[in-house]
Amino acid sequence: MNFKLVSKNKPAGDQKKAIAKIYKSLMNKDNIHTTLLGVTGSGKTFTTANVIEKINKPTLIIAHNKTLAAQLVQEYKEVFPNNSIHYFVSYYDYYQPEAYVPISDTYISKEVQINAEIDRLRHNTTQSLLLRKDVIVVASVSAIYGLGSPEEYKKVHLKVQKNLKIKREEFIRKAVKIFFERIPNNLTPGKLRTVSNRVEIMPVNEEVIYQIFFDSSKIEKIISIDPFSREVLSDDVEAFFLFPAKHFISEESKREVVISQIKDEYKKQFAMFKRQGKFLEADRLKHRTLQDIALIREVGYCNGIENYSRFFDKRKPGEPPHTLISYFPKDFLTIIDESHVTVPQISGMYAGDRARKETLINFGFRLPSAFDNRPLTFDEFNKKVGQILYLSATPREYEIENSKKQGGIVEQIIRPTGLLDPKISIKPVTATKKNKGQVASFIDEAKKEIKNKGKILVTTLTKKSSEDLASFMTDHKFKSQYLHSEIKTIERTEILANFRKGKFDILIGVNLLREGLDLPEVSLVVVFDADKEGFLRTKTSLIQTMGRAARNEKGRVILYADYMGEALGQAVNETKRRRKLQEDYNKKHNITPKTIKKAIKDIREEMNLTQKKTTDSILLLEMDKYNRNPRLFVKEKKEAMERAVERLDFETAAILRDEIQRLQPKKKK
Repeated sequence: MNFKLVSKNKPAGDQKKAIAKIYKSLMNKDNIHTTLLGVTGSGKTFTTANVIEKINKPTLIIAHNKTLAAQLVQEYKEVFPNNSIHYFVSYYDYYQPEAYVPISDTYISKEVQINAEIDRLRHNTTQSLLLRKDVIVVASVSAIYGLGSPEEYKKVHLKVQKNLKIKREEFIRKAVKIFFERIPNNLTPGKLRTVSNRVEIMPVNEEVIYQIFFDSSKIEKIISIDPFSREVLSDDVEAFFLFPAKHFISEESKREVVISQIKDEYKKQFAMFKRQGKFLEADRLKHRTLQDIALIREVGYCNGIENYSRFFDKRKPGEPPHTLISYFPKDFLTIIDESHVTVPQISGMYAGDRARKETLINFGFRLPSAFDNRPLTFDEFNKKVGQILYLSATPREYEIENSKKQGGIVEQIIRPTGLLDPKISIKPVTATKKNKGQVASFIDEAKKEIKNKGKILVTTLTKKSSEDLASFMTDHKFKSQYLHSEIKTIERTEILANFRKGKFDILIGVNLLREGLDLPEVSLVVVFDADKEGFLRTKTSLIQTMGRAARNEKGRVILYADYMGEALGQAVNETKRRRKLQEDYNKKHNITPKTIKKAIKDIREEMNLTQKKTTDSILLLEMDKYNRNPRLFVKEKKEAMERAVERLDFETAAILRDEIQRLQPKKKK
């Protein structure tokens, strides 16, 4: 399929010009770097969507945090409803990497809490990339971390279809070999169970259970059912694909070769430790490695198997690992959103990982091959991705200099809505006889803003000060909430949705609020301690923070500062420059600024994460049918129960039986 953009909106403001310039740049294969310098609220996402439609290539979009990535998925789903849009981020709700602290002789084992839903979405992403071309993947920097080989992942998938000649026991063995787990009770993704002559299995990429019926030598029938309601979705499925339940996989025939290579490296490292008199390190290495080898031989998997990925992938020492990028075809587009933050993040991942692994290897906890389970270096990333489009309101020197040499810098200053950069007020931090301090002043400003139906974003310097301010405002009867850095990925989007819906009026944070949050309801942005120069108060960060008020026609900013430092002065002057250009354009074209209207969505609804939503919708539908004709409804339920019994689906039959008992009309005495 080709990309097909669906929207009532047409390019406006600077968008049309920007789309044409970017497209022209990208059509020149020699132009690797192009930058879109787009002010906050100018519609950079809509511009890039138009570019994607025109160039019609699979596209990787990298965002610097999960919250922004989730928001971008929603936006691209809206304009590409018929194409394949995916969310690929780290699947850990909690992650403690394996580490060793020599000074205290403390070994910290790897601890993870995997979010099953995000894991499903990751598998959905890789499988779509292997099966179709009209794919947009919005990813965090986890896109540059090691992932199993796409060749191996694709090679060992199963195509399950009617009349396939395979016995039930053989099918179960094949599913187990690609890491599906056999269980006796409730199915979850990556699990299977057997009931009489059928196998029930739940793929890792779909929210559906397949019931596969076998006769003596072949698959006789396939039925798909909803995992929550047990409702039959299709009673005649022709075929479906079953991909591995894990990304790090290998063919069974190759395991002994891999085990032999691991043993060879182990023997060399063990002998080196012995020569150096490091007997404790040698013993550690022996215990860990031999245990891992035994597990790989028996079940094809062990905790930390990714540390042996070089052997499974047949890579030489130092060669880059397979990553999400490996699943893309050769010719694709990379877009780096909020590049002034994301590019440094990408470039810094390798060094930190290397330092941690070096300690583990030197003290006998891992083999040297663990070095090759790593993120890409920045040079490797650039070689693998090809053409790059950087998006930022404040691009760094790296993007600017590289783009000047090649694709150029495209400015998008004029917003389609005619909205202006916000007005800026500067108020003192310190209380004096003439002026209130920043907290007392903010309370007055908050009362006025909320009275006028406005919403407020507040950014402070530290986590502690944000927590204290949130508590203080709550004590003073304000509805406020702190967006905590430890809040789980999906819950962050819920907080933002509740903020937009008006469940609270003040959102307080440190730097979580700076880039990419699309909150058109925000009419006031407040920056505490704006004169404290540093990472959170640079020219770039201040412009980004102030830009959060640029999506509202009443948008304004209050900067609390006792003096005008260099960074603060530059940020204020640049904002005023942009506002002047926008005012002149509006005057020339007789445009009245209008607040952006945007639907309020929670990505959890987009991804069907909650059983309650599904169950409630089914209940409402069924109660409507029941109220129209109770006796007919119960009769249909009984027939469905009998069909479930015929196919030996006793779990569904029991659910239907219970429903009948609750809903059957009571006999009159």
